[in-house]
Amino acid sequence: MEMEDQRDNSKMRTRKRKATSLLSLSNTANIFPLLLAAATQMSNSQKRNSSSEILVKKCLTKLHQSLLSDIQNFPISVLSLFPILVNSKCTGIACRSAEIVGLASLVSLDMNELVALDEGIVKGLILMLGSGKRKVSVAACNALLDLSSTLIGRRSLLEFSALEWFMFGFLQITASPILVSLCNEDERSVACARVAFKEDGHVVSILHAAITLINTCNVERLEKIPWKLSREFLVSLKTLWENVHNQMLLANAWSSCPDRHLNLSNVTVNSLAESIFRLSINASEFVIPLPSVLVDRKIFGWSDLGFENFLLHHWESSPSLVRRLSGSLIEENDILSSFAQSLNYKEPCPTFVASILQNSISCVPIASDELNIISFLEEVRSELGCPIIYEQDIRVIRTEQPSKKEVHFFQKKVDPCCSKKPAFNNMDIMQCEEAFKEGYTIALRGVEFRFASIATVADALATLFGQPSVGANIYLTPPNSQGLACHCDDHCVFVCQLFGTKQWSVYPQPNLQLPRLYDPFDRECCIGEQNSLAECRKFLLREGDILYIPRGFPHEACTHDDGSSDLARLSLHVTFGVEVEPPFEWEGFAHFALHCWYKAQKQLHGASVEPLSGNLDLISVTLLHLMIELIGASDSTLRKASLVGALVLPLEIDDWLYLNQKTTFNHIIDQINKASMFLEVFRSVEVVIEKNEDPFHRMRWLRLLYQETETIQEHDWNVPLVEFQNLFPSCAQYKDMTEAAFMQIKSKFCDEVLFEDVIDSYKLLLEKYKKARKQYMNGMLSLHCNGFPSS
Repeated sequence: MEMEDQRDNSKMRTRKRKATSLLSLSNTANIFPLLLAAATQMSNSQKRNSSSEILVKKCLTKLHQSLLSDIQNFPISVLSLFPILVNSKCTGIACRSAEIVGLASLVSLDMNELVALDEGIVKGLILMLGSGKRKVSVAACNALLDLSSTLIGRRSLLEFSALEWFMFGFLQITASPILVSLCNEDERSVACARVAFKEDGHVVSILHAAITLINTCNVERLEKIPWKLSREFLVSLKTLWENVHNQMLLANAWSSCPDRHLNLSNVTVNSLAESIFRLSINASEFVIPLPSVLVDRKIFGWSDLGFENFLLHHWESSPSLVRRLSGSLIEENDILSSFAQSLNYKEPCPTFVASILQNSISCVPIASDELNIISFLEEVRSELGCPIIYEQDIRVIRTEQPSKKEVHFFQKKVDPCCSKKPAFNNMDIMQCEEAFKEGYTIALRGVEFRFASIATVADALATLFGQPSVGANIYLTPPNSQGLACHCDDHCVFVCQLFGTKQWSVYPQPNLQLPRLYDPFDRECCIGEQNSLAECRKFLLREGDILYIPRGFPHEACTHDDGSSDLARLSLHVTFGVEVEPPFEWEGFAHFALHCWYKAQKQLHGASVEPLSGNLDLISVTLLHLMIELIGASDSTLRKASLVGALVLPLEIDDWLYLNQKTTFNHIIDQINKASMFLEVFRSVEVVIEKNEDPFHRMRWLRLLYQETETIQEHDWNVPLVEFQNLFPSCAQYKDMTEAAFMQIKSKFCDEVLFEDVIDSYKLLLEKYKKARKQYMNGMLSLHCNGFPSS
């Protein structure tokens, strides 16, 4: 009887404790002490304590309800206990704790920041990822995905190496090819379509988390990923990308309701493409360096004076033809032989065209003055990874006779009223072969971003000419046809005939002033009546021949049959375009020399160049920049390419190229010194400022000269130019004083500047340009399915 009374009393006390606990839980302010006591007892106990676990679970349930219904009363202090709770041995507690952390990260930016800054919580969740219990790993992954919804959350995860955990976890789970489908519910850009996976939700969540964090990394953080892990994960992403890319080309890929056996994810086509791009930007296996001397010999002949002779007599002044000595292009060890072999060319049916186009994606253009690859990616991420775009990447055209008018096969894709960029699908690709049979030329741009073998040659040519990059296009023209009408280019081209033959006509340059890259000019500069046939030079290119055409020279080419069997064949050729960007023309070098000289003067004399004031110095130097631009508009020498970047240190004083470049520089400085254009420059500035225009709109690249660090976002590089615009109106009141200061600055600059003092700084800028172009090339090559690196 006594024992029964004791049992009844014990049950009553237990019910009383439960009632007290539930009463306490009715007020969220009481949760912290209850949770603290229970969590402490759990952590100090050697054995599992069921009563403590029950209380903790009830507290967590109450916290979860509070987050859903009344976030204002959520006790922030309880977050300090979650490093213990997420590491609980009790699966239910660990999972519910992770769920609450994830929910808290979503409902409030402040809460997200609190969680992200709590090292214990973040590390605890990351450790949960490696749990052998699937339920725990899933809960942790979901919580970390919720935390990654903000930039501070993503940065916190990167700081504690969550990315490497996700990458490793994905590689451990996936072993077979992944089946995917695409869903474009709101019919946005094809690149924004979501990917549906056959794999279960947990695998997809891990992949989504890895992609999200990769796309948050800067270049330095990407370099910290272990090389082997990065490479293996990249290969896995590329296998997935090949499947996604194939789905994009299918006409029925845009289902609003994917297969019910597939799991629709938050991974989009462009986010997957961006992660592949980022992991590839510093890779070295895509473009194996080709010795410039080999390119020199193959293009300019085996004579030791080949390149020198070319620069002195043909570069930017006269067409030049290099004949292949003998043999077939494919049979010999030629710089383009690997590309030619990869095409599996079989005349007369060029079936390789469909293969090339199917494996290609759109190469989103990168701005000419972009030096930060991450900034570029953030700007174009919504477009990255979509199929090739008509006019941007490909054109299918022919020139009708005798009208000499260009006609596009895909007329609907060049409709100016169409707001969307016309992407190619499988049906369009198949129609290209039909177009070819009807006499249309297929022109594919940006081939250096699609084939590593082409990229290698382009990279070597850029090094040879001291330029940031060289572009490449391929043209496939059927027999008895002409693709492009007669036109001019704003860059020099090297036409390399791969297969068949083609007749080229090159006409005299109508304007001695070379056209500038990116400047508007009449590309359709057809031959006028004043140009007689006698002035036209004809070149018949056979396999292996290379034709050089300077920028600004009108030209056209055809495969018309004029009775010769050689001309009755199709033609495939590659053109390499040496695109001389404004900073790397002689005008740009003069701007650079002025900047370097003025910077040295400020370091030597302080804020001002004595005896002038600092403001007049700034005005005078900026006006001198504008005067150099005006001289460049009339002096053809300043528009020519500077080959200073082609010089190899240490400099040899008797080197012919060095002496040639120094002579040109001295000529330009002499022209600047002789010019008396103050009033002309001053008036031109007044006019544009009155119109509220930017006087430097044609020299925006000058802002790069004020770049002192790599992080562009942390500094306004336009400050000197903006300051000039603010100071200029007051200088107009003292024009005589401003003119005197200007003439003094000009005279000192021309007397003191030395060619040798500018070379090193000039090359540093060139290397920054080359680095950005190389990163872009690597990323694009990695996204194309023409040659993935092996695992």
